[in-house]
Amino acid sequence: MGAMKPEMATDVLEFAFSADKNLYRAALEAVAQARKLRTVFLERQPRTERNVSMLSFLSRPALDVVSDNLLRAWLLKKHTAVLTDFLDALKIPHEKGVVEDLPQTVDDGALGSAIDTLLAKHPPELVAVYLNAFNDMNEARWPNLATRLQEDTRLALGSPQTKPSSPED
Repeated sequence: MGAMKPEMATDVLEFAFSADKNLYRAALEAVAQARKLRTVFLERQPRTERNVSMLSFLSRPALDVVSDNLLRAWLLKKHTAVLTDFLDALKIPHEKGVVEDLPQTVDDGALGSAIDTLLAKHPPELVAVYLNAFNDMNEARWPNLATRLQEDTRLALGSPQTKPSSPED
């Protein structure tokens, strides 16, 4: 969550607030506990202020599970098309973006083509968020996807990536 632009991270929270009250409530309680506050303190804040407060804590490693759940629900329920487009491009069987068994590897050419397909159809930041989440949340981690996420500037999260300077610079 911390790597996302604030507007997109806020959209994740707003989606949970409107579409999955139980998930939002669990996130609210986790943030309150992490801040050593009563949940009612956060509930009484205006939602825009509460979202900023929640996001600052949801980006911490201690709340990774909560953040992952929020992100997973947002992707599966609001952005199903991104999931299905990617899996269809890779010819991986799925049920509305949910896969039982991912292959341990995927061909470089097919992966590149699938990424290009996503970027042609969806906003680059959304594609970057999805592919990073896909890579982080699945047991089958594809080395070629990890490499593309690091090297392809179209898949940079948040602000544009800056390349480390080399001795020739």
